[in-house]
Amino acid sequence: MHIPENYLSPQTCAVMTAAMVPVWTHAVKKVRYEIPKAKMPLLGVAAAFSFVAMMFNVPLPGGTTGHAVGGTLVAILLGPDAACMSITIALAIQALLFGDGGVLALGANCFNMAFLLPYVGYGVYSALRHAMKQKDSRYLPAAVGAYAGINAAAFAAAVEFGIQPALFHNAEGRALYCPYGLNVSVPAMMIGHLTVFGIAEVVFTVALCAFVGRTAPGLFRDASVSLKKRTGLKPLIILLAVLICLVPLGLLAEGTAWGEWGADEIASVVSGGKTLNYTPSGMKNGFSLSSLLPDYTVAGLPDAAGYIVSAVIGVALAIIIFRLIAAGMREKKDFRLDGSANG
Repeated sequence: MHIPENYLSPQTCAVMTAAMVPVWTHAVKKVRYEIPKAKMPLLGVAAAFSFVAMMFNVPLPGGTTGHAVGGTLVAILLGPDAACMSITIALAIQALLFGDGGVLALGANCFNMAFLLPYVGYGVYSALRHAMKQKDSRYLPAAVGAYAGINAAAFAAAVEFGIQPALFHNAEGRALYCPYGLNVSVPAMMIGHLTVFGIAEVVFTVALCAFVGRTAPGLFRDASVSLKKRTGLKPLIILLAVLICLVPLGLLAEGTAWGEWGADEIASVVSGGKTLNYTPSGMKNGFSLSSLLPDYTVAGLPDAAGYIVSAVIGVALAIIIFRLIAAGMREKKDFRLDGSANG
């Protein structure tokens, strides 16, 4: 679901980034008010889990791949505003350091995965929790919320892809950026996310909710004050370390996610039953930034080892960034994650 560089026009990227500015502003203000300094590192751990989740590629018949994001999970634990900040940091690390998602397209990717996914997912989760008679049951609302959230994000990405050839083309009618219209982009994106990738998001969300429920129930945003006071992060850190060791499993999925082909291969790609047979000029001559560890590879290391090293670096950066943010915060009265004061 990561939109690469030059699939969207610079104008589209500017609009999507502008759309995210008020979202980021709102999220920062809410998080500063709701989450005390001592709990700010939790956002780094959440960003780390999202980062790692996106490294586990899942194959789809036909040669494409996808992955979970964990946006609804983070929203359930810390709230949608905190999820927006955490996933934004994860996406920024991926784009700048690993070339996973375009730098210019970061605003669009954040709109889809750091805004729509957690807010839609959490909205559905909250509505179902409120409607259900068993108020202590989280798993079904979490599953439905996760499925709704990731498909909302996928649909937005499909639309962003699909409007490009209609808006930006040359005199011959050839697309300058993404060459596939809505008739191709929407089914191509949604078939995978309504089936395999949506299920992957549900499994990741429910499994982690179950793990937190057993090991650190105080982490849930709606947990009682007594639970919050005795919450430890040690089980989550151990789980994160285990997932890092397992990330090479993501390399087993062969193929490329739809809409993430390189400029050197898109001309030969068959999508919508046709071979494109040309490279859009905006993709060929567009913005380019060399990443330090492209595609999570490390020079001189086997792919599996490079993948693990990349996961360690990404996770460490996510945690360090939020620890630095916490270090710059003032001490304040301890607020619950739902915004109400503790004592």
